[in-house]
Amino acid sequence: MIMTDSLHHQHDSEDDGFETFLLTDDGVFPNNPKLRVILYRDAIGFEGDDPEETVELVFQEHGWDGVWRNGIFGYHHFHATAHEVLGIATGTVTVQLGGDGGPLLELVAGDVVVLPAGVAHKNIDASDDLVVVGAYPPGQIWDMNTGGGGERPRGPRRVRSDEQTGHCPERFRGRLAACAPGGRRTRD
Repeated sequence: MIMTDSLHHQHDSEDDGFETFLLTDDGVFPNNPKLRVILYRDAIGFEGDDPEETVELVFQEHGWDGVWRNGIFGYHHFHATAHEVLGIATGTVTVQLGGDGGPLLELVAGDVVVLPAGVAHKNIDASDDLVVVGAYPPGQIWDMNTGGGGERPRGPRRVRSDEQTGHCPERFRGRLAACAPGGRRTRD
C-alpha cells in the first residue's frame, strides 16, 4: 500500500513487477531528481530458517557490498555519497520517503527498495520482529545526513547520480531476478 499527498514526487505503478518514484528536492532534503526509487514487491522468496542470510546472499550475488542487518532509523536521513538497497527479511515497516510530505510505503518480508543517493527515508512504524538487510554499490562509502542546516549547502552538490557512480540503481531491476527486463517474473 502506498499513501501520498505530495507535490514533490511522481509515482509510476508498473505492470512488470516493480514501482518507481521520482522524488525531487523538498527544501529540506535533496532527494534525487535524476534517479527513481524502485520498489519491488515480494522480490525475494524465503526457503529455510534464516531469511536475513537469504537477503544478504541475494544482494551479494547481485553485486551489492557492505551488507548489514538492522532496522531503519526513526528519523529522516539520507546518504549523499551512496545508493542503498533495503530488503525486508522479517516483519513489516511503514517507511516515509522524501521528507515529511513524501509517500508512505507499507513494506513486508520479501520486499526490496532501491534508494538513489540523496533520497530521505524514515521508519514511521514497524513490527517488533522487523529485520532489514541493507547494502551499497561496490566502492561507495555511505555518509549520514539528516537535513540539518549545515548539511544543506553541500547536500545537492554532493548527491551522486548515475553518471558519477557507474552503478545506477536501475541496474538492480535485471540483476535481482524478481523482474527481468520485458516484465517476465523470474527467480535465480
